[in-house]
Amino acid sequence: MMGGSRPLTLYTKSYTLISSSIAPRFNPHRPIRNRTVLMSSSSSQPDPSPSPSPSPSSSSAAAAAIDFLSLCHRLKTTKRAGWVRRGVREPESVADHMYRMGVMALVAPDMPGIDRDRCIKMAIVHDIAEAIVGDITPSDGVPKLEKNRMEKEALDHMCNLLGGGSRAKEIHELWMEYEENSSPEAKIVKDFDKSKELI
Repeated sequence: MMGGSRPLTLYTKSYTLISSSIAPRFNPHRPIRNRTVLMSSSSSQPDPSPSPSPSPSSSSAAAAAIDFLSLCHRLKTTKRAGWVRRGVREPESVADHMYRMGVMALVAPDMPGIDRDRCIKMAIVHDIAEAIVGDITPSDGVPKLEKNRMEKEALDHMCNLLGGGSRAKEIHELWMEYEENSSPEAKIVKDFDKSKELI
């Protein structure tokens, strides 16, 4: 089990400590309304034949994926705190940062023994927990162990929101591998993270 349902500790944009339980807002088991209208090839009228209803498990998985992606959407509007503090106009978002690192991994020269696809995936998920905790920097005064705990708890929540399974497990493993710097791929992605600002 990757974490429980207890309330998460979050930081607002001003980094004031707050407590919030976000789980009720993202229910992976809520039903999805089917808005698809099947059209026949020869007419603009809806096809009167009934379409097969999705199984409860596929509906639940689709709802979980939508809720997970809705939470990830926050990364597009979460600005990188360091740039904000320096007064940079139109600072990059966390999503911008993750995307650019993914592209760096994609176009990097081949390296013997390095799994390029794993590097790309790791770059895409390495800051995913910031969808919940925000971009916490050393100047926020949050102890490193506390920051790690908060981000791990946020990641666990997001993986549980996704419904567990192979995709959630892969995201969790990639994130942990990066955080622990436990593979050659993690070391390379961390180097991308450090060198990205020089480009």
